[in-house]
Amino acid sequence: MADLPNLDEVTGEELSDEQLRGVVAQIDLDIVNLLRDGKLSAVKYGVGGAEGRTMDRAANLKALLAARQFYDGILRQRPGWETSQYVEPE
Repeated sequence: MADLPNLDEVTGEELSDEQLRGVVAQIDLDIVNLLRDGKLSAVKYGVGGAEGRTMDRAANLKALLAARQFYDGILRQRPGWETSQYVEPE
């Protein structure tokens, strides 16, 4: 797929509450998997990857936590319930 030159033709719908909860759950899983590796420390360090590339684990954790806070914030801004009023037909 070719790169887009701009966002003019990009469309989409707002994420549902269920989809937002799914995004947050996936981020939580990514955080747990990062932590379970047992190599996380308080200082930043890199882990060697393919072709000599490195990943900063602390930066990755920070990005995941920021993304979780963002999506959780969207979910929390939504109303907890919707109310309606029945009107008797005349």
